[in-house]
Amino acid sequence: MAEAERIIGTPDVDDEAAAPAEPPKGRRKIAMLFAVALVAYLLDLGSKLLVVAKLEHHEPIQIIGDWLKFEAVRNPGAAFGMGEAFTIIFTFIAATVIVVIVRLARKLYSGPWALALGLLLGGALGNLTDRIFRSPGVFEGAVVDFVAPAHFAVFNLADSAIVCGGVLIVLLSFKGLDPDGTVHKD
Repeated sequence: MAEAERIIGTPDVDDEAAAPAEPPKGRRKIAMLFAVALVAYLLDLGSKLLVVAKLEHHEPIQIIGDWLKFEAVRNPGAAFGMGEAFTIIFTFIAATVIVVIVRLARKLYSGPWALALGLLLGGALGNLTDRIFRSPGVFEGAVVDFVAPAHFAVFNLADSAIVCGGVLIVLLSFKGLDPDGTVHKD
């Protein structure tokens, strides 16, 4: 009987006992996603609160000569201060990214993808918080930027998390690793 079951594809009792039970991967990766997002968000939020309290309306702090300084800047636009008239659109984009990541989390079985999406989620939440709660008004708030390298745009920790998460997503995609943990070679 066991031979007939193997031929037609019905599992044998011995086959089920021999197959190792896999631990549920989804919970662990979802927890990792939200843990990374929470750390990125809290670091961004804390740094912005500190910058607003201690650095805004003060002289910039030189960190590495003229190469790097901390300078409080309110940015209503996107990267490099572009798109100042589209603050509401950036708010909508950030909210959409957050919803997409949360929906994707249900299918997340890859640790590297959880890290990448967690960075993206934490950064998007950080900047969205500014857009919602900072002046000049709800959904039009200016983002607090403060890391000012020479000859480059001023940015914040949320921006750094978004860029690092994005770069990691590109690398994972080139390696053929999908969020569900499968690897494909195209």
